Amino acid sequence: MTGLSAYHSAHGGTNFLGLRRTSKGTMEIVYDDGVARRLVWRVASPNICERHVGDALRVAVNQPRVVPALYSELKKRAIAVESLVR
Repeated sequence: MTGLSAYHSAHGGTNFLGLRRTSKGTMEIVYDDGVARRLVWRVASPNICERHVGDALRVAVNQPRVVPALYSELKKRAIAVESLVR
């Protein structure tokens, strides 16, 4: 994957989840609520398929509580993440 994959809420909300690769090749997940909150996680599981992470993001962004839904979807797929302080 190159660049960024973006997922926006289909319900017209401002929630955004993005998947990006760093210059070192690691995957990062970005959440932005469009108002005040921006969170970033590094995908810690080795050899995870980008498609599986993207599927988790696509499902989570359309839930009423995006961040808890994201954690749940990642857990279902056995994808470990670590929070980054920015």
